[in-house]
Amino acid sequence: MPSLLPATHRGANLDLVVIGNCTISALISRTGSIVWCCMPRPDSTPVFDALLNSKNGLTDEGAMSVELEGLTRVEQAYDSGTAIVRTQLWNDRGEGIELVDFAPRFIVRDRIFRPAQLVRRVRPLAGHPRVRITVKPHSDWANAQPVVTRVSHHVRYVLAHHTVRLNTSMPLTYLMDGSWFSLDQSISLLLGSDETLAGSIDETAREFEEQTTLHWRHWSRRLAVPLEWQDAVIRAAITLKLCQYEETGAILAAMTTSLPEAPNSGRNWDYRYCWLRDAFFVVRALNSLSEVGTMEAYLNWLYNIVGGAKDGHVQPLYGIGLEATLTESIVTQVEGYRGMGPVRVGNQAFEHFQHDVYGSIILAAAQSFHDHRLFRRGDAADFAALEAMGEKAWLLHDKPDAGIWELRTRARVHTSSALMCWAACDRLAGIARVLLLPDRAALWQSRAQTVRTAIHSHAWNEKRNAYVESFGGENLDASVLLMAEVGFLPRNDPRLISTMDAMERSLCDGPFMRRYEAKDDFGFPETTFNVCSFWRVDALERIGRREEAREAFNALLSHRNHVGLLSEDLNPTTGELWGNFPQTYSMVGIINGAVRLSNHWDSAI
Repeated sequence: MPSLLPATHRGANLDLVVIGNCTISALISRTGSIVWCCMPRPDSTPVFDALLNSKNGLTDEGAMSVELEGLTRVEQAYDSGTAIVRTQLWNDRGEGIELVDFAPRFIVRDRIFRPAQLVRRVRPLAGHPRVRITVKPHSDWANAQPVVTRVSHHVRYVLAHHTVRLNTSMPLTYLMDGSWFSLDQSISLLLGSDETLAGSIDETAREFEEQTTLHWRHWSRRLAVPLEWQDAVIRAAITLKLCQYEETGAILAAMTTSLPEAPNSGRNWDYRYCWLRDAFFVVRALNSLSEVGTMEAYLNWLYNIVGGAKDGHVQPLYGIGLEATLTESIVTQVEGYRGMGPVRVGNQAFEHFQHDVYGSIILAAAQSFHDHRLFRRGDAADFAALEAMGEKAWLLHDKPDAGIWELRTRARVHTSSALMCWAACDRLAGIARVLLLPDRAALWQSRAQTVRTAIHSHAWNEKRNAYVESFGGENLDASVLLMAEVGFLPRNDPRLISTMDAMERSLCDGPFMRRYEAKDDFGFPETTFNVCSFWRVDALERIGRREEAREAFNALLSHRNHVGLLSEDLNPTTGELWGNFPQTYSMVGIINGAVRLSNHWDSAI
């Protein structure tokens, strides 16, 4: 377990731990405060929002906190192979306490039990530690005061959007008054829906911990992990699973809103929705570990999107409950992370035209036509639905759009969008062959070839000796590296090599890669984009620079936070993490890099 002297432990940073159960999630600070949690859904108004009210550091307002008197040292780590975290707090007298935090998740009567509930267990480790425990949820982003009612063994908080109940075995007087007291025995706190607890508080918390531990360890054990970097891969896989809202199957891009991509940049976005592009990469990464359950659940959600598409148009993102309208607004009373607003709710990108989305749909669904393990394999009806998406890809492959980076003020024929339209046609041809439909296979293969020719003709720039970000353009863009990942270019293709050389000169700071070199709506990007750095790792291996790829991959892993998580962006000079957290794109990169670069099991056994 890492440790630290908490001289600045009240300052906000992304040394955060995530817990969850595929219904809700929460972020916990290095010193054990729950500083972000949305209930009853991960896109709801937050119950705890201290992370975005941190101009003057983290406080207990909008948080669930446990303080140790005289704190001097902290240790924090996940239980191996689980989503359960332990935080130990110690003072200079050798007195210590341990916090165990998780969200219950296990099988009951052949059904998954995953309530909108957080469980916190607190126990003394040594001496006679004095603690203060507070629970101070916010209502409507602190725009309204919660109505707090104390009962015999629980406290009810009536918020503007939701009512939550805290069942606890600690003295309620100490909780309500915020008193310091000596912790001489274990106590439990269960925060969730306003429902009566069936059993005793401590026994329920203990049983939930045991069952949740067993569930996650069974889940992790079934992963087909590579030989090397196993701990990093398992942590990434669990984190990606936590980003799925399992009731519908949707996959969140991240669990937060408005964590800035760079200090005072204004690049603050709400990522608590399902981008079809990001979700494809998540299911692909988990599929590579033989975890196909996430894909099966996601496809249930995805086919609802496809079936409801009017005139074949599909947005780049939707709400986790299939919501199409995600109107963007600013929460003016909240100052933001370290005071760096604005805080946004909703995302204007739902109005965008991003043509790569059709490829993302077909790529996400393609394995279901080939994988014999699935409970429900793709069939002719599914193929017909996907062909409608392919028709849109075919019609739009050479039309301007907002692109993968969701530019708000200009449209171009983006190379990455055309590339994913090619992938849509190419994969449909493969599916048609599986379904023994040779005429459809020939049609889609012909269309794929036409799109391929267009990309080679219009995206290649002789002056830059590289594929560029748009047809007829001149600027470099890291998303072009997806040519290798989706199979557009063969390994060691000279055009990929020269494109890589150009990008390394223009976009890289050591192992770290920026998204693009041109100005966008906010000027030039200040931070590197973690998934682009992982795309570079993948491309390096494909063009034969394997040792360089391994070196870069290890460098990227060294910039994860203390429990192995990554956000969206990174400052290449300071190594500080920025952007929404944890970012699925970034965690996908960990899995893809390890699977591609690891030595084979045969070399060790």
